[in-house]
Amino acid sequence: MVNQHTDKGRHYRVLGLMSGTSLDGVDLALCRFTMRNRTITHYTIEKAHTYPYPPYLIKQLSYLLEGDDRSIEEVDIELGKYYAAVIQDFLLNITMPDLIASHGHTVYHNPEIRKTLQIGNGSLIAQKTGITVINDFRSEDVRLGGQGAPLVPVGDEMLFSFYPFCLNLGGFANLSFVHKGIRVACDLAPCNMFINNEARMLGLPYDEGGKLAQKGDLNKLLFEELNGLPYYRKLHPKSLGKEWFVNQVIPVVRKYYPTGHPDAIRTATQHAGYQVGRYIENYRETDEAVLVTGGGAYNSYLLHHIQSVTRTRLVVPDRETVEFKEALVFALLGLLRYKGINNVYASVTGATRNTCSGIIHNP
Repeated sequence: MVNQHTDKGRHYRVLGLMSGTSLDGVDLALCRFTMRNRTITHYTIEKAHTYPYPPYLIKQLSYLLEGDDRSIEEVDIELGKYYAAVIQDFLLNITMPDLIASHGHTVYHNPEIRKTLQIGNGSLIAQKTGITVINDFRSEDVRLGGQGAPLVPVGDEMLFSFYPFCLNLGGFANLSFVHKGIRVACDLAPCNMFINNEARMLGLPYDEGGKLAQKGDLNKLLFEELNGLPYYRKLHPKSLGKEWFVNQVIPVVRKYYPTGHPDAIRTATQHAGYQVGRYIENYRETDEAVLVTGGGAYNSYLLHHIQSVTRTRLVVPDRETVEFKEALVFALLGLLRYKGINNVYASVTGATRNTCSGIIHNP
């Protein structure tokens, strides 16, 4: 199973798959980890690529929250086939990895009633690729009363601990940091999911660099109403799901903008920037850096609004880290699960204990 064993540690190659709520594609990162005494001493990303979803899958996944159990099962299989196909394409002429770790696509996430579901059939992927697959990293934590999210803070602790804050600007913005000696994290606000949704109403897949937002004006009434949503008064641990966005955010926005409008994009961008910057500033102990990753790291207008609220310096790293950090971390979560090492922290999720989470599917 292990590619190499030296006096400096064992080397593992793991393929990480990440599919975010914004439906902008599937990130694949082939990662090499060196582990010594159950500690990661080195990592590298050997190859990474994003595969866009085909239109038929975007349509199926977009409306799946409204589907019944049978339709969800059908798309679970369809998505598993698609994942297997892109994996096989990605690994063409490459030595097979030891493991595949897949986040899957989140259909719903409501930890308050202990329900979460990520699809993309792991058993089917294992059968078609001939490689052991680990997926479903959230369910065990939710069963134990946790939020089941965010999961990336384990990677922040093991791979990026030299940054006081690790911020991911994905479908939702989430933050990981050490508070009173303990790693904590939470989802902060809808980010690309919100901005992209409004951009699509104007015929564009996303707001490149925040250019659309800069053409609009801030709607102060909408801005204040969004900031007044009850979620923002909660302390961590807390997490968000697509159903919260659909039920809590969209109705508020549509009162002001029944159709697409640059003002809605400006307000969505400034709302995300305010909520992110506010949270960082509340827990800032020094003026050290915030590591910024995810697609929103390329939205300079969003970064401007975050930076206007906090004195902590924002650092956007190299392209590979920006785009594939989450896939890298899920590769790590899969490796930890395989080795029987805890990969979900109760301090982050609020569960009754740490867990070694994930379901293993052997080919």
